[in-house]
Amino acid sequence: MPDSQPRPPDGATADSSALLLCGARLTDGRTVDVRLSGGRIEAVGTAGSLSPHCARVDLGGYLLLPAPAEPHGHGDTALTADSPGPVSYEPDDVQRRATEAALLQLGHGATALRSHVRIGDVQGLGPLEAVLQARRSLRGLTDLTAVAVPRLLTGLAGADGLVMLRDALKMGAAVVGGCPDADPDPAGYVEALLEVAAEHGCPVDLHTRGDDPARLARLAAMAGGVRPGVTIGPCAGLALLPHEVAARAADQLAAAGITVVCLPQGGCGAMEQRGSAPVRLLRAAGVRVAAGSGALRDVSNPVGRGDPLEAAYLLASRDGLRAEDAYATVAAAAREAMGLPEVRVEAGFPAELLAVRGERIAGVLSLAYSRIVIHRGRVVARTSAVREYCDSAVAVALELPRQGRP
Repeated sequence: MPDSQPRPPDGATADSSALLLCGARLTDGRTVDVRLSGGRIEAVGTAGSLSPHCARVDLGGYLLLPAPAEPHGHGDTALTADSPGPVSYEPDDVQRRATEAALLQLGHGATALRSHVRIGDVQGLGPLEAVLQARRSLRGLTDLTAVAVPRLLTGLAGADGLVMLRDALKMGAAVVGGCPDADPDPAGYVEALLEVAAEHGCPVDLHTRGDDPARLARLAAMAGGVRPGVTIGPCAGLALLPHEVAARAADQLAAAGITVVCLPQGGCGAMEQRGSAPVRLLRAAGVRVAAGSGALRDVSNPVGRGDPLEAAYLLASRDGLRAEDAYATVAAAAREAMGLPEVRVEAGFPAELLAVRGERIAGVLSLAYSRIVIHRGRVVARTSAVREYCDSAVAVALELPRQGRP
């Protein structure tokens, strides 16, 4: 569906920065026009009520939603599942992968992404620098944030990790990450990580299986009250614990204000364990639960799609969440976990939007093919799908809906 830019009538002046979304359906059933300007939603009115003196996009037949965000990706390892030999970590190769992965996820609707990047080992800070270069090249299309993930932070080997972590933050990493389960001293790892995060005022985002209740309790005690916040995931091991033990751990995480990012589509490079966190148990305890994609076609998940709507679909179909609640895990909750401003389809809010062909959230989670992605008030990605059938007397007789060329 092409954009149209009608010529304004005599005496009227078109606002080159404005965009009018026409005939969009909202989740409350209303059909509205939405005017965007300066990267924000300027006005929302009944269809046909807003001035057309700007570029227009016809959203008839589309449901307009706050755009999802990706809170847990791995741009440095993405798209490596089919590599014929050892994966290359040359900066140019990492930058290419991270850029392509971000654009794939942008096409799905994610206008903000958090990419965990391993630092240290043989590659040092090279992969991080490549992801940061990808971030710079993507500016205006999507917001990419790098998470520095050191391997060890305790003992003699950990001293080098701490130096490299501080260097990574000076380079431009905005979040402190890591995998305490892989360190000989998990509690010491978390303590060191929180100290560095406090020095730099950074959020913390940790990988953990969540299958050790004592370790989770220590983490909750150490992280409670940390600002700007602590996120952990994917916590699939929490689902393997006895219900009473898991419920107690969930209460501790809720009391500490820790966010859990689950990965319904599969694991990621730092975690071998499959499965997903017990989302309903966590939500019942008051834990903020967001959903991410994890691996995007790397060895951890060779068929990973990086699609937030698929993550929401799985939470609705497999975990029994209401479609609206499932979508919130990849949109409102994901944005909150990433420290991003709230988005609503209301005047004054950021123009970070996703239009999906369909009428209701349940329907678009089921058949979310055609999408229009809006970032900072402009269309940055489109996906169009057309389904065609051969001529059928039965379809004509039953007046079944069809899409395709006349």
